Amino acid sequence: MVKKMFIDGEWLEGSKDKILDIINPATGKVFEQVYESSIEDTKKAIAAAKKSFYVTREWRDMDSQSRSMVLLKIAEKIDENADELAMLDTLDNGKPLREAEGDISDAAHCFRYYAGLIKAPYGGVYDVNSGFGKMRSYAVHEPIGVCAQITPWNFPMLMSVWKLAPALAAGNSVVFKPSPKAPLSTIRLFEIFEECGMPKGVCNLLQGDAEVGTEMSLSPDVDMIAFTGSTKVGQLLMKNASVNVKKIGLELGGKSPNIIFADADIDGAVEWAMIGIFFNAGQVCSAGSRIIIEKSIHDTFVEKLKRKAEAMTIGNPVNNYDIGPVIGEKDMEKILGYIQSGIEEGATLVCGGKRYTEGECADGFFICPTIFDNCTADMKIVREEIFGPVVTVQTFETVEEAIDMANDTVYGLAGAVFTSDLAKGHNVIAELRAGITWMNCYNPTFNEAPWGGYKMSGIGRELGVRGLEEYQEVKQININLTPGVLGWYENE
Repeated sequence: MVKKMFIDGEWLEGSKDKILDIINPATGKVFEQVYESSIEDTKKAIAAAKKSFYVTREWRDMDSQSRSMVLLKIAEKIDENADELAMLDTLDNGKPLREAEGDISDAAHCFRYYAGLIKAPYGGVYDVNSGFGKMRSYAVHEPIGVCAQITPWNFPMLMSVWKLAPALAAGNSVVFKPSPKAPLSTIRLFEIFEECGMPKGVCNLLQGDAEVGTEMSLSPDVDMIAFTGSTKVGQLLMKNASVNVKKIGLELGGKSPNIIFADADIDGAVEWAMIGIFFNAGQVCSAGSRIIIEKSIHDTFVEKLKRKAEAMTIGNPVNNYDIGPVIGEKDMEKILGYIQSGIEEGATLVCGGKRYTEGECADGFFICPTIFDNCTADMKIVREEIFGPVVTVQTFETVEEAIDMANDTVYGLAGAVFTSDLAKGHNVIAELRAGITWMNCYNPTFNEAPWGGYKMSGIGRELGVRGLEEYQEVKQININLTPGVLGWYENE
């Protein structure tokens, strides 16, 4: 049965006579279908969200304790349906099942985190010096209004929850569009919202691609747009949002450095480097796609990394192989194009560099874990985000050189340092122009800590306290405690 969209509390086929095929990247075959939303559907969803926020106001006016209870109920439902949700992400996205299971667990925790956070004290009272008499000044946090949200396909469930949980916790109404490549777990999440009694019109789900996103970003009835995805699309949405100066949150691309010093635990650094680039088949915005290693340990490190990469098992992610397919055929061809570019520009192909087609993988979109050595800063594979299981290796001899190489990018999402000298590690991290950093590890993410980047990696932060504040307005309130006539404009 074709999956429907959810608008104003109803599951609808939509007004557009078009159906989107959902392809299992492990097999290359269509296994599900969804109705595509039209501009008319998008406007209807925005109108429903606007009405729920500004007219019926049930969710907006609900006290934080009651809102918290609904969020906790959603978290419980996610846990109850964890196996189903994880399998949907694995079939939809191609990530190994154990990775999908971790995503679902994190998603439930994210709802629980914001269910607790909205009950914490917010705002503040200020001691002010006023020439207008005795004054009391304070600030309160309020929901923004109608929030349009667009998420990518690489973490279908988790990226949806990173946006939905804080937006709903703050009391907003949402119009949501997941990636058309992997929408199924998000559709199931909206069914959970309905099961948990979310008020009509508060949560609206659309399907589709650029047409829907463009309408959401241009609509004067949308108060905020939040997007995770490519920098190119983020730039377009930012331009569209300027039409009515709506608030915007962008989590975009990355080309993140992984700096490894000679005094690091080499075996540990190799293991974390594997996680940094081959987790989710390298389809991670914060992936450690540039290994920058001290020259004296280069040969040893690369040989160990090569052996580990070549030993990775590749296959259907349902069976928990080490690495699954990339999301689609076009994405696979793009990654293979980058690999060819690396070869042509003179980088040394250490391992991988080809499509994997053995056995059950014959029709899927699998790429062997790929390592390029002897890379230089001007190479395309070093400068551009590949978004696949491909890592480059560069060497340095001084700390200053390592820092310069790490920051030589238009992006600034993430970065890591491996060293046994913690003072050196802290000093290097202080110089990295990146919003998320690690020392002696790579990729751990926490709902409690802010997530976002510098430079062309985005605007704003998700997760943590700041993730909630992104979906709030701050209102200053000033009260005159000595009312009466000032006499400023009276003639003596």
